[in-house]
Amino acid sequence: METQSNPHHLVLGNLKDFLTGNILVDTYDERYRQKIAKKLVINGQFKKINIQNNLPIEVRAGEQKAVIKVDFLVKYHKKIIMLIKYAPGSLVTRRLSTLALSRIIKPYQIPIFIITNGKDAEVLDGYSGKVMADGLENLPGKNSIEKQFPSFDFKSIKPSVFDQASRIAYACEVDGACPCDTDICIIK
Repeated sequence: METQSNPHHLVLGNLKDFLTGNILVDTYDERYRQKIAKKLVINGQFKKINIQNNLPIEVRAGEQKAVIKVDFLVKYHKKIIMLIKYAPGSLVTRRLSTLALSRIIKPYQIPIFIITNGKDAEVLDGYSGKVMADGLENLPGKNSIEKQFPSFDFKSIKPSVFDQASRIAYACEVDGACPCDTDICIIK
């Protein structure tokens, strides 16, 4: 297999996306994303149709705005119940920005958010921000969500909280990002 490189990722060729069947650039990061998608479907028993991946989300900080990608949103009973953000490196440093994202994607609080580097994961409560479980083997599955679903209140996000969350996401995901990361698009 011929390999290439770009400023940010080693390109290993192409691969077929597990969820959509689309052909993607094969990188180590993308291989981890594919592993997560397979866990959600095979272990978690979620249907592919209920998992959205690689979604563009606009974040703002005052007049500054950018589009970033969210790796996975999982739907159950027509509600987004779980957000999964993949990024290499430390999990702890991504808690605040991922919690912020869980407050700006829908007009309600997404109940569960997950941070993963592909090797480890933290499953966090969207309402409190507290860690509920550790490890990729503990990603919530459909059976777990069925039991928890009645406790999810899908409370509306207040405009002031939305604005703060968007600013946090912008600061962490855009201002704090590698300048050659191709998953971010600054809007002028």
